[in-house]
Amino acid sequence: MVQNNKVTPTPQKTFGALEQFKSAMLSRGLIPPAELVADGRIRRCDAEGKGGRGDGAYLLHLDGIPAGGLENHRDGLGWQNWRAYTAWRLTPAEEAANQEKVDTARRERDAEEGRLKTEARARAARLWAEASPCASHSYLTIKGLSSAHGARLHGDSLLIPLRDETGVLHSIQFIYPDAQKRFLRNGRVKGCYFAIGKPTSALCLCEGFATGATIFEVTGHAVTVAFDAGNLLAVARLMRAKWPTLKIIICADDDFETAGNPGLTKATEAARMIGGLLALPSFKRTPT
Repeated sequence: MVQNNKVTPTPQKTFGALEQFKSAMLSRGLIPPAELVADGRIRRCDAEGKGGRGDGAYLLHLDGIPAGGLENHRDGLGWQNWRAYTAWRLTPAEEAANQEKVDTARRERDAEEGRLKTEARARAARLWAEASPCASHSYLTIKGLSSAHGARLHGDSLLIPLRDETGVLHSIQFIYPDAQKRFLRNGRVKGCYFAIGKPTSALCLCEGFATGATIFEVTGHAVTVAFDAGNLLAVARLMRAKWPTLKIIICADDDFETAGNPGLTKATEAARMIGGLLALPSFKRTPT
């Protein structure tokens, strides 16, 4: 309904909005705070996993049609807009009011994101400069790798740099001795990658560092690590633009135990979009 030119929700349309938002946060690996602040401003929250304190962000307002957004800085998937489910069609006034809030939130988020990514680049440069060449690490041993392939050591963490196509360092992936991983808070992942070797006859593109290093050691082909299935297509397009005639092989993760098999789905899409080849892992699947 509309009162004094302001859209106010009916109880039926906003019922369960907080529960819906908390569910959306949990689905992205975020830990909802005990009290969600619904003031339309970007707020910090924790992400699941080791070292996840402050690695999430959310924005929420409950006036009008409840809406907002959220981001887990550890998964590299970026910002996710959110709007409460309503059982009724929204009126034009409700749609317009909601869109205005979404646009305002987007502008605030973009400004905040730009500032945070600038700070992340500075932190990444400092950490990388402080790190030393890596001769050995438990993760390399676990994965059966003979070399760190350019990764560095900072304390007990293995550091993998994320660079763009111009070579600018934007972020770092930390790999701990227990094999847990996380990205530098607020660092850019989209369109960034880690390169192993120089391509001659072929270039392999994969998700993870250990997979890429293994491919390089076994085949001798240069490898580009995209870090995440959702980043494969963006990086594949960059590689195709850089090497228009080179044979590019997308090496898929087979996430057969995950709904939708994102590893295979995203790799197949990337191979199709750039005219590349698709390689699948071969292993015995054990039913669970």
